[in-house]
Amino acid sequence: MEFTGSSYRGTYKNGRMEGRGEYTLPTHTTYEGEMKDGMFHGKGVLHFPNGGKYEGVWENGICKEGHYTFSDGLKYEETDWDYCDGYDRRFYTERCHGLKPAGESQLTNADPPPDIPDGCYDCGDGFYDPNTRVVTDYTGCFLRNADDCEHEWITRTCRKAWDEFVGSDPGNSRM
Repeated sequence: MEFTGSSYRGTYKNGRMEGRGEYTLPTHTTYEGEMKDGMFHGKGVLHFPNGGKYEGVWENGICKEGHYTFSDGLKYEETDWDYCDGYDRRFYTERCHGLKPAGESQLTNADPPPDIPDGCYDCGDGFYDPNTRVVTDYTGCFLRNADDCEHEWITRTCRKAWDEFVGSDPGNSRM
């Protein structure tokens, strides 16, 4: 495992992974669950670095059934899924203009996205300055004062003018 960058914590039988354990891949995806003869076998959960997880039942390393849950708690449904359908406005731009090629992100409906003033956030209808707690439109005209609830939401979820690491908290996505 040290040659591939993987690691394992758990029980062994005859020198092979067997019983319950935690197997971490080089991509930081972690499998927690049952093992048999060195393979995923039985019930287990794959935890992805983005916070999503796949709970399934494996047979000799092959997943036979399971379901995916996104980091925000949304469960993927193969049929009758009303997320991202024609009535969902969240992906309107992508439906009208197509998806960008791999490696190119579309951060906002505006392409290219607007430059955010220093110390501010892009809250969708304009810029938010957390020091003054004022939202202005993209031309700088006053829109509103943010209350405590909106301030918390903007500072937790919106695009910032500065770079910092933002990722999932794998501790919040465990079984």
